[in-house]
Amino acid sequence: MAYESLLYDTADRVATITLNRPERFNAIEQRMPREIRAAVEQADADPDVHVIVVKGAGPGFCGGYDLKRFAERSDGGGSSGSQEMPWDPTLDFAGMWRNTQDFMALWRSRKPTIAQVHGAAVAGGSDIALCCDFLIMAETARIGYPPSRVWGVPTPAMWVYRLGPQAAKRLMMTGDLIDGREAAAMGLALRAVPEAELEAAVEALVTRLRGVPRNQLMMTKMVVNQAYENMGLATTQMLATFFDGVARHTPEGVWFRERAEEVGFKQAVAERDSGDPIAPHTSKR
Repeated sequence: MAYESLLYDTADRVATITLNRPERFNAIEQRMPREIRAAVEQADADPDVHVIVVKGAGPGFCGGYDLKRFAERSDGGGSSGSQEMPWDPTLDFAGMWRNTQDFMALWRSRKPTIAQVHGAAVAGGSDIALCCDFLIMAETARIGYPPSRVWGVPTPAMWVYRLGPQAAKRLMMTGDLIDGREAAAMGLALRAVPEAELEAAVEALVTRLRGVPRNQLMMTKMVVNQAYENMGLATTQMLATFFDGVARHTPEGVWFRERAEEVGFKQAVAERDSGDPIAPHTSKR
């Protein structure tokens, strides 16, 4: 299969999926979620593959959805991330639910998946990383979901399942970015190593996994995953995906969109993160 947003390679029982939009920090656009799912399914169908590694080309893993492009656009119909009022929440849900399920192919895969994170896995990039079974980070790499301050909710909702309620609330409510060292200390990442040692750290885990029979890997992964499925993971994701659309259409969400159109995304983010109250009464709607 020919991919446009990623590269797919196999060697020595390992399939490597490389997010490949380095000029945009591997920002997520319409094709990428579908292609991630297709690549995972291709690896699942390959009897020679035992392990799947996901990484990013260029300076980082993934900078998330291209929010600069979405937030600064003023056209309607939802292509800018927000609909004109009154809005139809089912349209937001349908689009983001499909993306969430595409990312969750990494979770559902019959084979272990490893996210190899350098630079940053931010916003939607953290969604991709946290849908993997294992997360290995460079010590200086960063991970977090800044849009949870205004204009977004992480739809796979994996933070709570990986961290527990208190740490998940801290990261989701503040939108803080943490580095690889802190992520490993919290148990979010399996390991954090100097960036020069990242490939070797991933290879060490791959070496232990690829010698295990595929059927054994599948059974043990399904046992762990089923425990989380029984906790209501799918229901939690449905709520998170619905709220993600709501977040873009609250008074504050509309303010953020309009402010980005007016002064640019970077300035709107600086105001969002300044600690000053957001004033939704300034909205034109």
